Amino acid sequence: LIIREKNNYMVYLVMEKQLNTVGSSTYEKIKHDIIFGELAPGSKLKLDVIKTKYEASVSTLRETLNRLASEGFVLAEEQRGFFVTKVSKEDLTEVAKLRVLLECHALKTSVENGDADWEGNLVAAHHKLQLMEKKMISGDSSEKETWKRYDWEFHLAVIQACNSRNLLELHSTLYDKYLRYQMLVLTFRGDEAAQEHHKIFQAALDRNASGAADILEEHILNGLEHTLAAM
Repeated sequence: LIIREKNNYMVYLVMEKQLNTVGSSTYEKIKHDIIFGELAPGSKLKLDVIKTKYEASVSTLRETLNRLASEGFVLAEEQRGFFVTKVSKEDLTEVAKLRVLLECHALKTSVENGDADWEGNLVAAHHKLQLMEKKMISGDSSEKETWKRYDWEFHLAVIQACNSRNLLELHSTLYDKYLRYQMLVLTFRGDEAAQEHHKIFQAALDRNASGAADILEEHILNGLEHTLAAM
């Protein structure tokens, strides 16, 4: 009886892990499709329709959509169901300003605390982004998602040493909201943005925390103006 109970418990753990994996995968897929415009702003997320698309049960979808609602990517309305959160210039402006507050603070702390590993990760992230930006500047925009992933990796590398898990989690959500707007009206700022990235990179390596933060704020606000103009 003891052995059977242990085996049953072990089977339960395996099943629970599988369910968690399915839930995480579904969450990542839906969030990706919202950010990259596959699911249009304001569109209704009908559970009986999207369960086939995402190969997930209704209960998993409901749990996933509630999680996305708590992060602001989905709107859950009682009696009406789930909708992709709408977009607006006012919301984008608020997201950008919040990103300035969080990311600039995290950058200053990170530059002051960063060690040799932090420097190495920053150099690698900037190198990858720089190569992709050169490709984009040349007119090849065939890898937009890779470009934005490298952009994210660079910005994360700069602030990684802030030593605050909560701050990094909040920043990640804000960055995804900001990215969603960029992908909806995707236009590349070209050499201007690339130069801003390089200046942030160099100031960070020089341990010029306030200088790097000033350039970062300018970079985010320039991106905001560029995106607003394209909406």
